[in-house]
Amino acid sequence: MPTLPERMQPGLPYPLGAHCDGIGTNFAVFSAHAERIELCLFDPSGRREIARYELPECTDEIWHGYLPRLRGGQLYGYRAYGPYEPEQGHRFNPNKLLLDPYARLLAGQLRWSDVLHGYRVSSPRADLSFDRRDSAAAMPKAVVVDEPMHWEGRTQRPRTPWTKTIVYEAHVKGMTRTLKRIRPHERGTFLALADPYVIDHLVQLGITAIELLPIHAFVQDRRLTEMKLRNYWGYNTLAFFAPEPSYMAEGALNEIRAAVQALHVAGIEVILDVVYNHTGEGSELGPTLSFRGLDNASYYRLLPDNPRHCINDTGTGNTVNTAHPRVLQLVMDSLRYWVQTFHIDGFRFDLGVTLGREANGFDPNCGLFDAMRQDPVLNGVKLISEPWDVGPGGYQLGNHPPGFAEWNGKFRDDVRRFWKGDAGLRGALAGRLQGSADLFDHQHRRPWASVNFITAHDGYTLQDLVSYEQKHNEANGEDNRDGANDNESNNHGAEGPTDDPAILDARGRAKRAMLATLLFSHGTPMLLGGDEFDRSQGGNNNAYCQDNEISWFDWKLAQSDGGLALTGFVARLIRLREQHPTLRADSFMHGGPDLLPGLAPVSWYNERGSAMKQSDWNDAQGRLLMLRRALPKGRRHIDVTLLLINGTGEPHAFELPEPKLPWRMRIDTGNPEAPERNVETPTIELKGLSVMLLSAAPRQDGA
Repeated sequence: MPTLPERMQPGLPYPLGAHCDGIGTNFAVFSAHAERIELCLFDPSGRREIARYELPECTDEIWHGYLPRLRGGQLYGYRAYGPYEPEQGHRFNPNKLLLDPYARLLAGQLRWSDVLHGYRVSSPRADLSFDRRDSAAAMPKAVVVDEPMHWEGRTQRPRTPWTKTIVYEAHVKGMTRTLKRIRPHERGTFLALADPYVIDHLVQLGITAIELLPIHAFVQDRRLTEMKLRNYWGYNTLAFFAPEPSYMAEGALNEIRAAVQALHVAGIEVILDVVYNHTGEGSELGPTLSFRGLDNASYYRLLPDNPRHCINDTGTGNTVNTAHPRVLQLVMDSLRYWVQTFHIDGFRFDLGVTLGREANGFDPNCGLFDAMRQDPVLNGVKLISEPWDVGPGGYQLGNHPPGFAEWNGKFRDDVRRFWKGDAGLRGALAGRLQGSADLFDHQHRRPWASVNFITAHDGYTLQDLVSYEQKHNEANGEDNRDGANDNESNNHGAEGPTDDPAILDARGRAKRAMLATLLFSHGTPMLLGGDEFDRSQGGNNNAYCQDNEISWFDWKLAQSDGGLALTGFVARLIRLREQHPTLRADSFMHGGPDLLPGLAPVSWYNERGSAMKQSDWNDAQGRLLMLRRALPKGRRHIDVTLLLINGTGEPHAFELPEPKLPWRMRIDTGNPEAPERNVETPTIELKGLSVMLLSAAPRQDGA
């Protein structure tokens, strides 16, 4: 390492973070209330502090300095001096080493100790006390990044239209941890995600976008560590620019690029699940790791009448103050960084309602949403919100601004309840099949704004949804108290695994019917990774702390006869969706003039082939339904599909509605191995818990 100067030069207040210019490194960090900030440099092990510099300048609340001869690979952290006045929201403590909020790479692990707290944990006055012990030894360090970053070839982003998007939710580690074909040290990393076996599986399914659970560096919760468990999901962010170190085999950022590029070559977009609503520092009783020590009163939303306490709209102890302009800038800079540096194609915002909160509650026209919608870098990527949090008025499904898609929890609940056997769900199911227009058809939004899903990481897998009626979270160490109690599930006669052929048959029909409902509904379908080959978590519906076989993919199951059959079935559903515009309409279908005599764009029928009347919709016991859709296809033909739905447990005959069309049976979820065939009879029998798709393509000239 070259000899460093005694003092820093003034440097520049922008860009924030540590940036090399080939000669030295500029450091810039925001704090509105600090009185002084020091830069601390560490040896390659991160154990010994080798130099300390005071940032010499502060411009517009940005502290900055330039250090000649300092190059990439240097480990560093900050110490911030200022008032320790918890009652006023200030928690400065220069004894605590702080991570740079703009750190792009981390070295070392967080080692839990009371020394990480800014106050004396044993003090009777708790966080009002002051801890003078140095925390550097227990802290990971930021790394100055100066590595070449190149994209090989001329790979273009897939830029898949929303109407053709099929999302696959997965976990970087869990998806690849058990793959024996991959070298042991690469399993569970981005290098494994780029493996041809993994990508071929997605391509054969027909997936167009993989949505990855959080990859930002995150905190391993102290409670879980002490219980010998781990934060598996990663919803406890430590740094918004740095990737989780355990997801990189060699510690190089180019590993992420390699995975993204390999997926792009296969036509698959990469969407990141991001957590900007809170950080891993927890409540006011949590540790001082970064934001709290740099400027607690700016980075976090605090109770106006008692700023000693954090507002907890997220249920995690703190809420990031995205209404503050510098915090808003942090989020925007982070989003742009992942798009520009790694060619990420979209983001799913955890607890998106929190990001839209202003002083008076949720506002779809908040500053952060407005900034995202007008930003030229983010304008071309997919933006998806989880439209709820635990704060006041926290359920805002359908209320996000145009340009955003939203996880549709009502789709999940209504579809589960219908196929579970609940009464009075026929009308609700009809609404979900048609893109949830009741929620999204305003401000010229499109059906794709509804991200439809039946299962996700948070809850049962599809196999568990039809196998368990009670959660089984004993492994989480909370006496089965955690996780949702009402899962709208149906075990079909036995709790958990069984050899009973009748129960297995019912479970199979229910799974296939729900998958068909998902793929044949308007909106953007999202499939939980592993559902296509019966992945189970043993009834655990809150596997956030299970970094083990409970959560990891069992690829042997994927290669079993049952796994291969279900995977092939899902691929058929996706191909049918791709072939028929009526299954993925770009606009909400509310009727309109007939395309041919008696052939309206949307028609609903009962099992007798008669148009649904209000009395039919009001019949709480009605569980049979037909939906006919028609849209122009090409210059002369019409794409017509007829969806037959039997939500009862028994077989039923359906009379096909007028006008008579040259129907062809495309798929029968009750008999998935049945080949396609022309329909020659006016009546079709459909097994219980089943869906059938018929199609026709009459000419628009009536011939």
